[in-house]
Amino acid sequence: MATYTTEIASDKLISDNPIHQRLLKAYIAAKPWVSGKLLEVGCGEGRGVEELLPLAESYIGLDKIGEVIQMLQAKFPGVDFRQAVIPPFQDFQSDTFDTIVSFQVIEHIPNDRLFLQEIYRMLKPGGKAIISTPNITHTLSRNPWHEREYTPQQLIDLAGEIFDRVEAKGIGGNDKVWAYHEANRQSVQRIMRFDIFDLQHKLPASLLRMPYEILNRLNRNKLHKQQGKSVVEISHADYPLVEDPAKGLDLFYILWKK
Repeated sequence: MATYTTEIASDKLISDNPIHQRLLKAYIAAKPWVSGKLLEVGCGEGRGVEELLPLAESYIGLDKIGEVIQMLQAKFPGVDFRQAVIPPFQDFQSDTFDTIVSFQVIEHIPNDRLFLQEIYRMLKPGGKAIISTPNITHTLSRNPWHEREYTPQQLIDLAGEIFDRVEAKGIGGNDKVWAYHEANRQSVQRIMRFDIFDLQHKLPASLLRMPYEILNRLNRNKLHKQQGKSVVEISHADYPLVEDPAKGLDLFYILWKK
């Protein structure tokens, strides 16, 4: 039986629905740019695999968790899923893929520059990578699972040093989404008022992961009880793709190789 952490939002837990739908939207938003040979870096539990498969000539999904890969291989027989700890991407030659997607991954990678350099290397000339990551401007507390988070300009600057063109967009939200986000912000602030010594920014991440997980799960369950069907009714359609990344809950960038 699967154990769902708050870092891996589940489509099976009602209280996770707003986050699940937000993450699903990246796959749907990416469709216009997906073509040819496709690599997904960090496929997780396969949230968007069915969205992408019909658009690609071939698909390879990578994830570091072996149990997840085994589950996906059983769910999608004939689809190429592989376990890999990256970067570097040692099993792939340069100029191999037309499209690479990687959603909510770069914030977990210690060497983010090497990560993007390797993605650039693996792309064919004329290829493109589509990535998403949280917009730190709207982050509510330190996430101990993340190595770092980015402002829109920080990620533009990093990607711009590696890729030939950067299209910076965002995954935004309608009034329903921002109402949920504001309720979440207020709830988190009530929790954080007990952190009078700012331990969330002083303690090692490894010590924060368990209390973060417990409090985050309690908070999501509390919001579900308070907001009722509004939590259930949020869908990916409530998260529009916006041209200004500063207005996005998540950054959504298309990175081009000439």
